[in-house]
Amino acid sequence: ACIMIRLFDYYRSSASYRVRIALNLKGLDYERVPVNLLNNDQKSDEYRASNPQGLVPMLEIDGAQLTQSLSIVNYLNSVYPDPPLAPSDPVAAAHVRSMAQVVASDIHPLNNLRVLGYVTNVLGHDKDTRARWYAHWVHEGFEALEQLAIRHGGAYLSGDLPGLADLCLVPQMFNARRFDIPLDDYPTLVAYDAKANALDAFEAAHPDRFD
Repeated sequence: ACIMIRLFDYYRSSASYRVRIALNLKGLDYERVPVNLLNNDQKSDEYRASNPQGLVPMLEIDGAQLTQSLSIVNYLNSVYPDPPLAPSDPVAAAHVRSMAQVVASDIHPLNNLRVLGYVTNVLGHDKDTRARWYAHWVHEGFEALEQLAIRHGGAYLSGDLPGLADLCLVPQMFNARRFDIPLDDYPTLVAYDAKANALDAFEAAHPDRFD
């Protein structure tokens, strides 16, 4: 029987973008349920009843409601192992997960919409200060990730195949460009981003495809 997959998604959310790429890499059809973060749809009682954290993405699949993008991606990789999103070698796989975590744990959380909103709306900082805050964490993360990519990347950032590190890198690069972050110091990341974006699975997940 065909499993119904629904992705609760905001088009410009990096975390949602990651899951769209993963679903596409796995060749899975899904129904997209837009959750407009600018309208605070994610804070509605109805949505919080399913996802108490009130964030996107949330994936409804096989009777389960899954949250947190990397947890969702790991689930998809476990249930649909082909193509794999990380190498089979444990050390190589650990390096891929580390590179993914540089983005998902260290850069993105400090720069997502709710944090930037808090910096300006609650702490009272101006747009210039917010932009400096954003750029600081991107540069700190990308400086390290550039070196990790040189050491551990293969044909793709995740190795022989596009995978977990690539689906974290690409949305973060999209965001960096959206906020006019110069990327000249990160040629390896720029090259891996371009190679991944040439693939249908990434292109079809791009925010410009949605609104």
